[in-house]
Amino acid sequence: MKDKIAGGRTPLNARQSLWPNYSPPEDLVFTHGIGSELFSKDGESYLDFLSGIAVTSFGHSHPYLNNALKSQADKLWHVSNLFRIPAAESLAERLVKHSFADSVFFANSGAEAVEAGLKAIRGYHAASGNPKRTRVIGFSDSFHGRTMATVAAAGNKSHMQNFVPGDQGFDQVEWGNYKALETAVNDCTAGIILEPVQGEGGIRPITYEFLSSIRKLCDERGVLLLFDEVQCGIGRTGHLFAHQHYGLNPDVMALAKGLGGGFPIGACLTTKEVGGSMVVGTHGSTFGGNPLATAVGNAVMDLLLEDGTLTKVIEKGSYLNTELKRLQVKYHDFLDSVHGLGLMIGVKCKIPCADLALSLRNNNLLVGQSGANMVRLLPPLNVAQPELEKAISIFDNTLDEITR
Repeated sequence: MKDKIAGGRTPLNARQSLWPNYSPPEDLVFTHGIGSELFSKDGESYLDFLSGIAVTSFGHSHPYLNNALKSQADKLWHVSNLFRIPAAESLAERLVKHSFADSVFFANSGAEAVEAGLKAIRGYHAASGNPKRTRVIGFSDSFHGRTMATVAAAGNKSHMQNFVPGDQGFDQVEWGNYKALETAVNDCTAGIILEPVQGEGGIRPITYEFLSSIRKLCDERGVLLLFDEVQCGIGRTGHLFAHQHYGLNPDVMALAKGLGGGFPIGACLTTKEVGGSMVVGTHGSTFGGNPLATAVGNAVMDLLLEDGTLTKVIEKGSYLNTELKRLQVKYHDFLDSVHGLGLMIGVKCKIPCADLALSLRNNNLLVGQSGANMVRLLPPLNVAQPELEKAISIFDNTLDEITR
């Protein structure tokens, strides 16, 4: 069988068959992973403190998650939502039991979950006799995905350029500026969307004062509040959901990433009132809530809800935060500050964060980058204490090399 359609051009290599929208290092390819480690084709081992951007919540090749996937794969992969899917019903029931929500819609990614939430917000107001309430307010330095609506919700001009005409029904205000938010809310406002801990814009937990003021404003004005916990949810901050640190609930919440432990899944959680507006025919997803994804999602929930799991995330996060602050003092000419909650930590740099991230990678520690010139640490929730100590040692040695 020929690999090329007549008239087509054969790529120079397999990599060039992909869109050029990503730029991974050419010389680094991973073949397998175990726990908090990734192994390259050259036989090098790397300590993974990026976790696929907060996705591999319990590390690589976790035997319990592997068994859940393999067991389901031997039974049934897909039937569509034209039929009941017991694993999806079970996972939804568990998410409802441990959250503010009354109902769940399953998707395949964070952006899809956010879009479902935005659609449900507008659907709720339409069903309530307020069809003019369609606008949604977001905040500066936010990130909600790369689809048309999620890009527009965040309002990042560089992401919108050439792709998103107009504002698509979204307004933006400055993060932390309550006066601006209060002024922006009007009779056409349907909802407000925010990340309890901003991820891509810099690891910035919202303050209780700001969040409580937003919740009160929404209640007073009949506006729905959507929490995007795609990155900060699913135990990442030491609570099952990040907003639980504040004791304040949303009307809608988007989840993904860590919920599948590496397998694609997204979830939109809503109150009864909001979810009740999404009747048959209003929304759907061919693959959303499929047996494979929800089997793994249930296994992730099993691990999350084990006694001590979330307490240990807080303890490990505290250790990592303390040690990074010690390094910040030691290397004050290079590091500015340390931010975050639980195992979602950002280190603001005085040197280009990309340079530090590359130097750490060259020393076999994988970290991410974030806005505000930060390196981002998102280790697996079950990372072991010796691995935390090793990461700090690599961080220290790398900064020492840079100072020479």
